[in-house]
Amino acid sequence: QVQLVESGGGLVQAGGSLRLSCAASGRTFSSYAMGWFRQAPGKEREFVAAINWNGDNTFYADSAKGRFTISRDNAKNTAYLQMNSLKPEDTAVYYCGLSTTIVAVTAQHWYNYWGQGTQVTVSS
Repeated sequence: QVQLVESGGGLVQAGGSLRLSCAASGRTFSSYAMGWFRQAPGKEREFVAAINWNGDNTFYADSAKGRFTISRDNAKNTAYLQMNSLKPEDTAVYYCGLSTTIVAVTAQHWYNYWGQGTQVTVSS
């Protein structure tokens, strides 16, 4: 069994930065891809970024390209999402997920473990 715990969310002004962390328990973390998703009020959960098992391949949603960076440290069983130049429309609950694949994937059905989420609020 794997448990994922997100942290690092908070309230930030537009243009600011936050770094989210996703700490995983269990020995399978380093074997699988990871992803970050977000859900804004009244909206479906959407893909933000994904990284393959060893960190050398990443995918980003168009909304995240150039502003967000996903990374992972398998020695620490932790994934990160560095978010810069934040906008009010980035306000959402951010979730990390552990995929069943080794390659980075965007579709949620590939992810079988999820964290509880961390709130990110960007004020204008």
